[in-house]
Amino acid sequence: VQLQASGGGLVQAGGSLRLACAASENINSENNMGWYRQAPGKQRELVAQITSGGSTIIVDSVKGRFTISRDNRKNTLYLQMNSLKPEDTAVYYCRSRDPITAADYWGQGTLVTVSS
Repeated sequence: VQLQASGGGLVQAGGSLRLACAASENINSENNMGWYRQAPGKQRELVAQITSGGSTIIVDSVKGRFTISRDNRKNTLYLQMNSLKPEDTAVYYCRSRDPITAADYWGQGTLVTVSS
C-alpha cells in the first residue's frame, strides 16, 4: 500500500476526529499532499492541501474547523477536524503528487460519519 489512511469513524455533530495518512518509503517526502472527500452521490472534492514547505489551501466549507499538517520526517499527512457537521460525512482520501515527475498516489479512503 502506497498511502495508508486512518482515523475515520462515527462521531456526533460538534465532535472531532484526526485523520492520518502514512506514505510508504518509495514516495517522495517532498510531494504536495492533500485530503479529498466524496460524499454519497457526489463527486470527489478537495478539502485541503499542503506543500512540502507548509503552504496550505483550505476550502471555504471547512475553513476555521479543519487543519492540515504534515510531518516530512515520517512522510505522514494529517487532518484535524473540529466542530464536525453532518455534511462532513464522506469517505476521505489522501493524495500525494510529485511536482516534478507528476507521479500521483491515492490512499484507500477512510469513512467519516457525523451524526446529528
